[in-house]
Amino acid sequence: MISAILSLLLVVSPIWPLGENPLVGDPYIIINKKTNELAYILEGEVKQIYEVATGKDDGKTPEGEHTVIVKAVNPYYRKLDIQGGDENNPLGTRWIGLDAKDTDGRIFGIHGTNDPRSIGKYVTLGCVRMKNDDAEILFDEVPLGMKVLITSSDKSFEELGKTYGAIGE
Repeated sequence: MISAILSLLLVVSPIWPLGENPLVGDPYIIINKKTNELAYILEGEVKQIYEVATGKDDGKTPEGEHTVIVKAVNPYYRKLDIQGGDENNPLGTRWIGLDAKDTDGRIFGIHGTNDPRSIGKYVTLGCVRMKNDDAEILFDEVPLGMKVLITSSDKSFEELGKTYGAIGE
């Protein structure tokens, strides 16, 4: 009985994916701070590229491969005690939290904004900011456990995807 339950949990786990990550075909995100763009990769190809805002100083948005560990609709902004859904909330309508710098997914993330004019600029304290509509689309596509690469590179998203195993050779 216990082995049947464990087998079922492995099949329907909310954590994506189990085992090696990413495999070609798995969902994957690459954020290039040099261009302030985010690429969503699925089934071994770049499906969508979004313009984003990143850290106002080079080291603010942490580079490396991180894991999505938290997702929230209408996130609460702890710093200024602003409730989710409030038009003054700088996190917008969606939060995709990352384990960057060994944090708990509530410090660094990909999120919407209440200031769409900031998109494309270097203005954040470390997060990756998107237009709310874009953040809502991406939120629905991103499973917990998915990998996110943050880099500053002259390489194309296709080249980076191949290097990190999200796109086949």
